[in-house]
Amino acid sequence: MSPDSLFDAKEQVRQAIDIVDLVGGYIQLSRQGRIYVGLCPWHDDTKPSLQVNPERQSFKCWVCDIGGDIFSFIMQMEGVAFPEALKMLAERAGIQLKPTQQRKTDGPAGSVDKQTLYRAMAWAESQYHECLLHAPEAEPARRYLQQRNIPTEIARQFHLGFSPEQRGWLLGRAEQAKQAGRTEFILKTLETIGLLARPEGGGSVYDRFRGRVLFSIRDVQGRPVGFGGRLLPDSGVTSPAKYINSPETPLFSKSNLLYGLDVARQSMRKSRTALVMEGYTDCIAAHQYGFGDAVAVLGTALGEGHIRILKRFADRIVLVLDGDEAGQRRANEVLELFVAQQVDLRILTLPEETDPCDFLQEHGAEAFADLLATKAVDALEHAFSAATRGVDLERDVHRSSQALERLVGIVAKAPRLRADTTREDRFREEKILQRLAASFRVPEKDVRDRLTVLRRASRRRAATVSAYAPSAYAPPANGPPVDGPPSDMPPMAEPDGSEPPERETIDPWQRELLELLVQHPELASAAREQINPQDLTTGRCGRIYGAICSLSESDVTPAFDRLMLQFDDAATKNLLVELDESDRVKGIADPEALLQELIKSYQKRRVDKQHPANVATLREEGLDESQKEKLFHKMLGELRARHGISGPTDG
Repeated sequence: MSPDSLFDAKEQVRQAIDIVDLVGGYIQLSRQGRIYVGLCPWHDDTKPSLQVNPERQSFKCWVCDIGGDIFSFIMQMEGVAFPEALKMLAERAGIQLKPTQQRKTDGPAGSVDKQTLYRAMAWAESQYHECLLHAPEAEPARRYLQQRNIPTEIARQFHLGFSPEQRGWLLGRAEQAKQAGRTEFILKTLETIGLLARPEGGGSVYDRFRGRVLFSIRDVQGRPVGFGGRLLPDSGVTSPAKYINSPETPLFSKSNLLYGLDVARQSMRKSRTALVMEGYTDCIAAHQYGFGDAVAVLGTALGEGHIRILKRFADRIVLVLDGDEAGQRRANEVLELFVAQQVDLRILTLPEETDPCDFLQEHGAEAFADLLATKAVDALEHAFSAATRGVDLERDVHRSSQALERLVGIVAKAPRLRADTTREDRFREEKILQRLAASFRVPEKDVRDRLTVLRRASRRRAATVSAYAPSAYAPPANGPPVDGPPSDMPPMAEPDGSEPPERETIDPWQRELLELLVQHPELASAAREQINPQDLTTGRCGRIYGAICSLSESDVTPAFDRLMLQFDDAATKNLLVELDESDRVKGIADPEALLQELIKSYQKRRVDKQHPANVATLREEGLDESQKEKLFHKMLGELRARHGISGPTDG
């Protein structure tokens, strides 16, 4: 998409969506004068701190310093970068982004675009859900949920459903709806999203989930993308699998989805903790007992994709495992995640081989909260306990060495420290090595040396493999070796596409100038004639002033809403809202006079900066007398102007 068409798309979406409606869909807002206020979702807010300005179409929480427009609100709430936020808002507004041709799916229905697939999945979810709540054939499913202590209100909250035992129930519903003009879904559409399946030997399609209670699986945006199905105990369907999930489809990838995230994410943002269960009913039970930050993996181990998603909402992740055997089996897996990801990953192994659902129903919420507080250990301690179970660390030297070797081998898989490694990662590795040395009662140097040996061996193996495949960062012929991205590449952005969150120290003069121009954009032309954009420090201030000058030069008034569309990163949008909301220049009687004062201050600052260099030039050899005299009179004129002295400078 070209810059012009991208700007047009942003402007079209901005005009189509009201920020009050958008924010109000996430939190409750109430009117307070000309603005709306609500409890901020990004900190533990007891008194409404989030302000929404309908006139400027902006929002701001002054407590946690987060603000912006509709795009940055979605970026912050959903943990996505700008392109995805634009896409989400365009879909909400019903706007087709260019290029108009949507990406086609690779499934059997190659001509079906993804929006049709999303609509088909949402339609199917509603059919299964209504069947569970009202259909006579779903009575066994309702009895099963009652036995599992899952009431109707929870079934509604989690969009539970039921697929009857008839082979063609869903397809029949689709054909009826199509004849009535309510849907356009056809067999291939439902087959593409995994709801219909075919026998291996060929034949007619059938409902994949027939005879099963269905757990709707939704993506980060809250859209249904797949199902988990539990076969009823008294079902007439013969199947070796008690639980099945949707197959991999254009919408569904179990390594990048978590059950219940659409329900849990608001609680996660407040607690900054995510409880990860291994089963759907475990997750539901946790919510019933007040643990609203619980989610579940989809029949697979917790992986890097899950960690990346959860880090958008939580700082601490607690993996709840069903007993000692499972905990021992997963020890190495979770330790690898711990060392590879910058996350506080903890493991709670439940006692007596119980699962979370059984434990909560038998012992209650208070006992479970006590386990979380006292028994959840970090991944390193968990892996150490699993590796040394039954090993006498004092006397069994061989098995102790084997256990240490396994654990150091896992740590060696983490990215090695380099010149650009963050301080947090360095500290993290230091602490891991210190703890391993202390736990096995060996010198820390020995552990560090062994880590170095294992990493060197790993690099040699990688080098052998890479000899057969060119690297993306391959050095030029006869050039020096390259270790990672080229040194002139810009620093990596934050996961949401914004700049690193460190707050810039802004020169007071620059801030006042930008406040004035953002609130009085009609002064941009006069400022541009006197103040060189290159004289503003680099960073967000420089980029904002550069955009103001560029728009002014193109005879476009750099109004606030126009400036907001010039930037995609959340940090710059946040600063623009600060400048726009500042009280320092609001209602000022003579903004032009203030601009002239700022220009004079700028000229004085410029003279002060240039004067030492001019003096040094005068003292240098090589200037003839006429050049020296010309430079001297220039310096004198600048100094006289600085002190407000008028008149000739040659006296």
